[in-house]
Amino acid sequence: MAEMRDAVRQTIDAPRPRRSRYRRSILRLRSASLEAYPLWRGRLLFLVGGICVGLAAVLMAKGADLAQDGFRRLVAPSPLIALVLTPAGFALAALLARTVFPNSQGSGIPQVIAARHARDARFRYALISPRVAFGKVIVLFLGLLCGASAGREGPTVQVGAAIMAAFGRLTPDRLPGLLLAGGAAGVAAAFNTPLAGIVFGIEELGRAYEARSSGLIVAGIVAAGLTSLWLLGNYTYFGTTQDELPLAASWIVPLIALAGGLAGGLFSRVVILFARGLPGRAGRLIRTRPVVFAAACGLCVALCGLASGGTAYGTGYEEARAILHGDTASGWSYAPLKFAATVLSSISGIPGGLFAPSLAVGAGLGGTVHGLLPDMPVGALVLIGMVAYLTGVLQAPITSFVIVTEMTQNHAMVIPLMVAALVADAASKAVCRGGLYHTLAEIMLERADVPAQPVAKTA
Repeated sequence: MAEMRDAVRQTIDAPRPRRSRYRRSILRLRSASLEAYPLWRGRLLFLVGGICVGLAAVLMAKGADLAQDGFRRLVAPSPLIALVLTPAGFALAALLARTVFPNSQGSGIPQVIAARHARDARFRYALISPRVAFGKVIVLFLGLLCGASAGREGPTVQVGAAIMAAFGRLTPDRLPGLLLAGGAAGVAAAFNTPLAGIVFGIEELGRAYEARSSGLIVAGIVAAGLTSLWLLGNYTYFGTTQDELPLAASWIVPLIALAGGLAGGLFSRVVILFARGLPGRAGRLIRTRPVVFAAACGLCVALCGLASGGTAYGTGYEEARAILHGDTASGWSYAPLKFAATVLSSISGIPGGLFAPSLAVGAGLGGTVHGLLPDMPVGALVLIGMVAYLTGVLQAPITSFVIVTEMTQNHAMVIPLMVAALVADAASKAVCRGGLYHTLAEIMLERADVPAQPVAKTA
C-alpha cells in the first residue's frame, strides 16, 4: 500500500506535458482576442464610416456645384425667370421635405444634436435614417437648382451622422460617439478643415469633451479627410491669403465684431422665432399653408437675387472668395441682401445649411468696411467679418476662428480673429440668449414629446 501511495504522489507531482501548457496559452490568447474584438470592431466601424462620409461629402460638393450651375443656365435667358422658378422650386422642396422626407428640413445639425440627446430609439432613427439622408441630399440640390441661399455643410453633417448611425447598429452602445464622429467628419471633409471638424464636434455637437470617443472621432475625421484629399486633392477652401492687420488699425476689430455679432444674433433670433411659430393669425396661416409660405419665401429670395444682380443666390462661396482676394468690390447692399435671402431660405422649411451663406454675409460685411477704409488690407477685414458673423450665428467662437483660419491658411491673423470671435459671441448673446442649433434641437424634442437628456446650453 505504501508503494502504491508513493507512485500516485509521484504521478501527481510530475511536470505536466508540454502540450497542456500550449493549450493553456492558446486559451488565454483566445480569451484576450474575444475581449479585444468589440474594441477593434468599433474602431473599424469608425474608419470605414469615415471613408463613407468622405465620399458623401465629395459627392454633395460636386452635386451642389452642378445644381448652382444649372440655376445659372436656367435664368441665363432672363433674370426674371427666377420670379417663377424660385417660388415654384421652394414650394416643391418644402412639400417633399414635409411629406416624402420628413426631418430633412433646415440645416441638419439640430437633428443630429436632438438624436444624440433623445432616449427614444424610434425618434432618434427618424432623425438620422438613410431615407432622411437621401432626401436631404435630393431636396437640397433641388433648392440650389432654384436659387436658394443655402449651404451644403450642415446637410453634410446630418448625412455623415446618418452614415455612422447605419454602422452603429452593430454597436448600439457607441451610437452617441458615432453620431458625433459622423457630424465632425462631415464638417472636416466638406471644408478640408480637419482641426475645425474636431473643434466643431466638441464645441457645437457635443458641448463637452468625450474622452471615451475622442480617439475614434479623430480616426473618423482622418478617414473622411483622406478620402476627400484622394478625390479632390489638397486644397484651401477660400484660397491662401497673407493679408495682415497693422497694429495701429486694431481698433477696427471690435467694431466689425460687434456689428457681425449683432447681425448674427438677429439672424438666429428670427429663425428661432419662426421655428417656434409666430403668434396670432400669421402663425396659424404659416402652419396651415406651409407650402404657400415656402413659395412666398422663394419669391422674396428671387427679389433679393434681382436686386443684388444675382449674387444673393446659392451658397455665396464664389462671391466670398472674390471679395476676400480683392477681385470684386463688395457694394454696401450685398451683405444685407444675402442676409435677407439666407433668412428667407432658412425659415421656408427647405433643407439647406448656414455655414457658406454666413461666411458670404461676413465677407460682405468686411468688404463694406474696406469700402469705407480703403487703406486697410481687404483680406484682413474680410476675415474678421467672416469670423464675426459666423460666430454671431453659431455662438461657437472657437469653431468660427479655427475654421476660417484653416480655410485661408492665414495664421498671422489668429489673434485678431480670436478677439473678433469673443466680442461677436458676447454681442450675439445680447440679442439671442440660446445658441441657434441647440435651441432648434430643443424645439424638436419638445414637439416630439420623447424622453431626452438635457441639451447643454452655452454659458
